[in-house]
Amino acid sequence: MSDAYLAQILQRETIDTGIFSPVRRVQQTLAPSIQRWANRFLLSVEPSGSFAKGTANRSGTDIDLFISLHQDVPDPLADIYGSLFNRLRQDGYAPRRQNVSIGVTVGGVKVDLVPGKRQNAYSTDHSLFRSKAGTWTKTNVTTHVNHILLAGRQRETRILKLWRNQKGLDFPSFYLELTVIEALARTGVLNSLSYNVKLCLEYVRDNLSRARVVDPANTNNVISDDLTAGGKTTIERAAATALGGSWAQFVQ
Repeated sequence: MSDAYLAQILQRETIDTGIFSPVRRVQQTLAPSIQRWANRFLLSVEPSGSFAKGTANRSGTDIDLFISLHQDVPDPLADIYGSLFNRLRQDGYAPRRQNVSIGVTVGGVKVDLVPGKRQNAYSTDHSLFRSKAGTWTKTNVTTHVNHILLAGRQRETRILKLWRNQKGLDFPSFYLELTVIEALARTGVLNSLSYNVKLCLEYVRDNLSRARVVDPANTNNVISDDLTAGGKTTIERAAATALGGSWAQFVQ
């Protein structure tokens, strides 16, 4: 019964990620602004984040666009971030400063634009500006996407993301995705969906505050530092509440 309930929700929340997906049209809409801003230094603009990893839900539809800039771009990372924000504002959008991304809404779709400067021509490592800390970090979006795809925990992750959204929890997506993978690292892939979701909630309840989660593309980038101790405690308590209730109370 519980598996059928969760499977029905996942079916309802399925989104089109194909090349003709309506969500992908926002990339075409934003292309002129991005091209004017980046000029000759633009290498590529590619979907990343939940959309590319298969962990997105219809009710939380958004798309991350990773903007790769050539290593020879002369501007400091802070200026790259700031100038993209200004370009979007001048072109009539209402940009929002986030951590490593700039958020806009296009045709009802929330879009996170992540500008990155490629470190060299021989790898896909990029430097990103972290606006909250006023510093930079190295990461690799390709590694992120492949790490989540290869783990094969999309179903459990999507359910946990729905729970997060419906309960209004501040649990960054990549942090959540890595937490689900760790929670299920020692369990088989053939377990039922409801059993695995329960394992994830138990792991979050018992371990979130003390678990150190690092970027698989850069172990110096500690993802778990993105939340305060108080923020982690709030999520732990929400997980404990979920475990004490029904599936209908957990997610709808």
